[in-house]
Amino acid sequence: MKKPTLLILAAGMGSRYGGLKQMDPMDEQGHAIIDFSIYDAKRAGFGKVVFVIKKAIEKDFKETIGARIPKDFPVEYAFQEVDSLPEGYKVPEGREKPWGTAHAVLCAKPFINEPFAVINADDYYGVNGYQIMSDFLSKTYDDSKERFAMVGYSLGNTVTENGHVSRGICEVDENQQLISITERTHIEKRGDHAEFTEDDGKTWTSLDFKTPVSMNFFGFQPMILEELEKGFPQFLDESLKENPLKCEYFIPSVASSLLVSGQATMDVLTSTDQWYGVTYKEDKKTVMDALASLKAEGVYPKEF
Repeated sequence: MKKPTLLILAAGMGSRYGGLKQMDPMDEQGHAIIDFSIYDAKRAGFGKVVFVIKKAIEKDFKETIGARIPKDFPVEYAFQEVDSLPEGYKVPEGREKPWGTAHAVLCAKPFINEPFAVINADDYYGVNGYQIMSDFLSKTYDDSKERFAMVGYSLGNTVTENGHVSRGICEVDENQQLISITERTHIEKRGDHAEFTEDDGKTWTSLDFKTPVSMNFFGFQPMILEELEKGFPQFLDESLKENPLKCEYFIPSVASSLLVSGQATMDVLTSTDQWYGVTYKEDKKTVMDALASLKAEGVYPKEF
């Protein structure tokens, strides 16, 4: 059994955050969140890392993040560009936005032949999340369905005081199997709960803080790469008519369709760790304080 691969989505330019947050130092030693993710994944049993980045940041990324990757941990680089489209399709005039997380994963297809996990570059997922995902992906399953997984978090542990966030709202059955994920792209904290809007704030719907959400920490078998490739043209045909400048191809949408069709199942793995992220510049101090505490507790060495 091959060791699973860690796929890190790092092509976003951090429009709301205001810079290349993938490379932003989060401790006194200059480590970015990605460095902690790689450290956690390597000790959990992952065997390789694949980055999805943009050509525009390749040099800086390799000279910072790439230079700090352990020599015994293989690394590959894939590139997500707005013009990375199937034959016969063109970028709509005025489109600058990338095509979403599912497209980012598809861009890494040439480098992945084994079970793999997908994470965001700017999210801290915790030590336990990598271990339970590595254990899941390292198992051999005898059933006919493809076995996927996701690490789930409580919504209340993933919202920020500093603006809105996008989250995949999960419906889970009594066996901790995922039923569906619905992407909510504008969720705001409201005291002891959260609310989302789908019409630019005209109406709001309440969400309990205990609601399980996806933070784009998924585990997949390689077959999903073929499904992403098959589904991308269909997505473009449907979405370009409605929203040519901002439509996005999301991982949860593709995964949900495979669950509905009966081709796959998805275990919801519950991590015991706190999630941290830097959606906005104001979030940075919270993350730095949390990582400093984890170092003081011995979860991470000062240098790694």
